[in-house]
Amino acid sequence: MSNSPRTGLAVAGLSLGTALNPLNSSMIAVALVVLRADFGLDVATVTWVITSFYLTSAAGQPLMGRLADRFGPRRLFMLGMALVAATCALAPFAPNFALLCVARAVMALGTATAYPSAVVMVGALAKLADVKSTRPLGRIQMANTSAAAVGPVVGGLLVGFVGWEALFLVNVPLALGAILLVRQFAPADEDRERGRAAELLRDSDIPGILAFIGSMVLVMMALLNVVPEYRWWLLGAGTLLAVLFVWRELRFDPPFLDLRLLGRNRPLLLVYLGFALFNGVYYFAFFGLPQLLQEAGGYEPGLVGLLMLPLAAVSVISTPLAVRAMDRIGVKRVLIAGVVLLIAASGTMWLLTASFAIPLVIALTAMLGVPYGVVSIASSQGMYLSTRPEERGVAAGIFQTCRYLGAITATVLIGIFYGTGVNQANWGLMVFTMLGLGAVVFAVSLMWRERR
Repeated sequence: MSNSPRTGLAVAGLSLGTALNPLNSSMIAVALVVLRADFGLDVATVTWVITSFYLTSAAGQPLMGRLADRFGPRRLFMLGMALVAATCALAPFAPNFALLCVARAVMALGTATAYPSAVVMVGALAKLADVKSTRPLGRIQMANTSAAAVGPVVGGLLVGFVGWEALFLVNVPLALGAILLVRQFAPADEDRERGRAAELLRDSDIPGILAFIGSMVLVMMALLNVVPEYRWWLLGAGTLLAVLFVWRELRFDPPFLDLRLLGRNRPLLLVYLGFALFNGVYYFAFFGLPQLLQEAGGYEPGLVGLLMLPLAAVSVISTPLAVRAMDRIGVKRVLIAGVVLLIAASGTMWLLTASFAIPLVIALTAMLGVPYGVVSIASSQGMYLSTRPEERGVAAGIFQTCRYLGAITATVLIGIFYGTGVNQANWGLMVFTMLGLGAVVFAVSLMWRERR
């Protein structure tokens, strides 16, 4: 086969693996009621099936990226997909809910290998196909974007026709398919770190890794309020671990995360900040709008899922168009245009304070899909251009963590705004908040410059 078809099949395998993390983070939401009934749980307990996945994904992405940088993205990707396939084949037979949550965490760790590994391989794939990096990266990002949006629809069909077990079993053929495509068509890993196990372990900065993961998990547990009576203790402990992590990374060589280099890389920091805030705006609508339509609008959950579907469809269509635009006019201009569209789409959401008409809802969710596709791929390309090749794995991992930080921040703020009731008045306040965050994203985008 020529390089171009081989590259296309390799990108298809990477895209398939990359889609599993956002797909599983969203489609489980429709199974909460069924899981409560099957395991005899209360509302607070059943949400751990989501929380365990979120926490592991957010903390595990940078670690998986670091491992991809050190030991090779192709082998790490296949190892992660094998872990997903094995875990999802066994999860439906879990005898209790605690083990099911453990399975979700292990599955999250396996899927967390995909995106960082794919980003590390983008340069080699683009070179083989003789195209710009925006092409393979755009396809991978398109899978990442659309999977989260279609998750509730796919999950609803699987749970409705088969049961919650299908949400795990569906990952088995998908993960195996990703392994086969990447093993057959992706380029072999370049020579990476080798040596004795003791030396590799010594240079891995295990204390730094543990401090990073611990601080991330504790702070996010505090933000999500998973243990209300210990919320401030969790936040304090997470902050203390974060301070210890910084102290360790500034003293250890080689560090898990080179904070000095990251501090000097202003373009990358701006990408992270802008992407986290952008996801805060997006998840305000993604999480807040379905609640509004169900509780204030009186729509059934199945209909609400279909009303959110235009967001996924339009984001898939807009992503390749944004890729072509970046090739012509550059990343920054496309990024700024996407943010302007984000602010405009956020402003039109105020119309829902007056009407819940189905044509209006479809038009608004479709409008939001345009900036979601455009800003996602432009931010991803900005991250890629702002890092050196040997650091792209961990950089991509942190990039994905910024997505979860934005989602978690939106979740916390939605809880505050809807605390007095899910109604149109409180939705109007949320729209003003979305506009404020969008203005900050716009300012950050103006400051970004491509790293030379």
